[in-house]
Amino acid sequence: MHFVQPEVRLIGRPSLDYEEVAAYLEEVGGKGWLERLDRTNDAQNLAEIGGRTCYRSWEPGLNPNVTRVRTDQDAYLENILASSHGSVLEHLTFNFIFSNVSRVLTHEQVRHRVGTAISQESLRFVRLDDLPFWFPEWAQQDGELMTRAVRLLLDMESFQLWMADHFGLDDENVPFKEKKHKTSFMRRFAPEGVTTTAVWSANVRTLRHVIESRTAEGAEEEIRIVFGKVGELMKEEAPALFGDYEVTEGGAWVPSWRKV
Repeated sequence: MHFVQPEVRLIGRPSLDYEEVAAYLEEVGGKGWLERLDRTNDAQNLAEIGGRTCYRSWEPGLNPNVTRVRTDQDAYLENILASSHGSVLEHLTFNFIFSNVSRVLTHEQVRHRVGTAISQESLRFVRLDDLPFWFPEWAQQDGELMTRAVRLLLDMESFQLWMADHFGLDDENVPFKEKKHKTSFMRRFAPEGVTTTAVWSANVRTLRHVIESRTAEGAEEEIRIVFGKVGELMKEEAPALFGDYEVTEGGAWVPSWRKV
């Protein structure tokens, strides 16, 4: 076994085809909007496209009911958040790899299933010959706790290795079907705290909710750390959509605009 730290990596983000956007805007008379646009942040631009499509607010006069058009994107997206126009944010999906996170975390993570996708390392196929484990700082400072915990984990790890040898999983010509069957049985003797890797994708509407709820002071400690990292990544990635959060001394991410 070895000690690990939870890690979050942002591996994917929205990407716009500006030629196709331009072709559409040419049809509806909104090409001037695109000419003013800063093309450095596709995610924020996509949110603005979604919102302006709803009201045909590319330019004054395209919709007789719209007499004033915001030209500043930050102000436009702030109004989206303030007016709870959350459906616009569902178009923006970001992709993450969570590594060295426990199954305690992923069991809670899947409860946020609306607007998400998840692919997690399967212990039905991946054999455990090592038990990576995360300990919070307060636990590491408890000598007796750590001694007993490490001893228990080493025993469980040793049992995993014994089972693999006992079942002859590395013998020649063992069918993959049998390996899968036995490996699936072996995972039942792994602790819920053993760490894993998952690819997690979520749209911005969901991200705003999950960051708030899973960094709240009553949330589980590891989950608070992980989604605090997600919040930091998103605030840098899309400041106009996540810049309204304030982080408390306790690490909770509290938005100015809730339930978008």
